[in-house]
Amino acid sequence: MNLLAQLLVGLVALLHAGFLVLEMFLWATPTGRRVFGLDADFAGRTRALAANQGLYNGFLAAGLVWSLVADRSDVAVFFLGCVVVAGIFGAATVSRMILVVQALPAAVALTVVLLG
Repeated sequence: MNLLAQLLVGLVALLHAGFLVLEMFLWATPTGRRVFGLDADFAGRTRALAANQGLYNGFLAAGLVWSLVADRSDVAVFFLGCVVVAGIFGAATVSRMILVVQALPAAVALTVVLLG
């Protein structure tokens, strides 16, 4: 992968590591509630579901890091494709903001990896 592709894949990996932290550890805290616009009761009741989401985001980040360490564009394409699909589904079912925060960066990175 070229340097730009590596930087973009790394950025998407960092975003998903951040999502992991927010969803697994900060969901019911004031920071997590503010980021996701949750009230304390709902955040408390959905904490386990959010932790599960966070774990999946961690797997996406790990796969993207693997693609960088192994210098495998095919692995990057797979995991970036997963992120794009998850972002589109999240935008359709939860919030359109997910399209901008999750799917768009992954789609840009995917395009650069494919063009490289």
